[in-house]
Amino acid sequence: MPFEDELGEALRRAGDGFTTDRHALVEAGEQRGRRLVARRRAAVIGGSVLSLTLIGAAGAYTSGLLAGPERLDVAAPPTPQAGQSGKSGGPHARKPSGTGAVSGTQMVAILKELLPPGNFSPDNVSGTETSTPFVGGVYDDGKGKSTILFGLDRVDPDGFNTRQLTECGDKNIQGYDDCTVEQLADGSKVLVEQGYEYPDRRVNTKVWRAWLVTPQGFYVHVSENNSAAEKGAGTSRANPPLAPAQLKAVVTSDKWRPALNDLPAADEEGFRPGPSTPLRDQEGLEALEGLVAKYGIPVASKGGENGYGYVVLDDGKGKSLVQVNVVKDHGAANFPDGDEAPLADGTRVKVTQRPAEKGKGVVEWIVDTLRKNGLRVTLTAYNTANISGQATRKAPALTLEQMKELATAPGWNRDGN
Repeated sequence: MPFEDELGEALRRAGDGFTTDRHALVEAGEQRGRRLVARRRAAVIGGSVLSLTLIGAAGAYTSGLLAGPERLDVAAPPTPQAGQSGKSGGPHARKPSGTGAVSGTQMVAILKELLPPGNFSPDNVSGTETSTPFVGGVYDDGKGKSTILFGLDRVDPDGFNTRQLTECGDKNIQGYDDCTVEQLADGSKVLVEQGYEYPDRRVNTKVWRAWLVTPQGFYVHVSENNSAAEKGAGTSRANPPLAPAQLKAVVTSDKWRPALNDLPAADEEGFRPGPSTPLRDQEGLEALEGLVAKYGIPVASKGGENGYGYVVLDDGKGKSLVQVNVVKDHGAANFPDGDEAPLADGTRVKVTQRPAEKGKGVVEWIVDTLRKNGLRVTLTAYNTANISGQATRKAPALTLEQMKELATAPGWNRDGN
């Protein structure tokens, strides 16, 4: 797997999977960035609920993304590739590469020019003869070795995913130390994040990264850590060697333009929030936040888009993540058999309590509902703010009865249902 669990933890370490195969990892730089988006935006929700970008796509429930009545596993957010916009090829068509005008050797030479004084030993490189030119290797400035991974790509500058690439996630639940987004004079945006190998900081490995997205769809990304290997090698220094300003300088350098210009422009993204989501903008979040307010529990942080929303509740007894997914007309076929009789209005209810797949002592409570008009509202609560971390309380902040009340409340749809 190139950066993280291909099923869903969308993301570069949400699947806890930084591979030692740097070639595969960096060659998938596009997928890395987009899956990181899902990890950030879905609050490192891992493989337990629909990821943010996926819930807005039509057919999330009907295309097999839910693995049956006993599991609400996430599929990694789709990575738009050539052909998904209908221009050419099939849904798995490989992106076209460049002409090879910039070789891997030249890529390494440019990167060395941009790095501070030290020794950089590349072990996997590729030029524009591939669709995602990359350089991966070990950098040593005499203060401790670090792995540096660098890549180039082209993206749809107006795409749904691209917009999210330039938004910082929720610090309260993702656990990074700092994240900034800057818009440059030419309209490009640069995101710099100082985070960790694992969001629960189970090890001291830090991962700092930066990426640039330009109005032309150029995507430049670099990451570094304070270890000589991506995973399991132990730390070699307190912090990665490049400061945030230096990371920014690497991705914004004009020296990459010849290589970027040699890559074909990306197709338009083939998916955006679709008709299966009855809500727009942040209505899923707003509905969740408004309904939770009746219980008087303070909201520490929140996020969401379209039919997905989450809040982190903090009643002073430990933080608790609560999520909602709302779809319509495509949920009936895969709705699990309920343990309870349908409600008076015909609403079907399925309640699940089980250990979460990740995180020590973390449990997840799921109240899944399907109304007669096809509206499916799924509410999930945890006894932690970060399900890849550790439990912060014995049970979620909401009771099952409160969750049922929220999931079956009117107002999740525009027609008042």
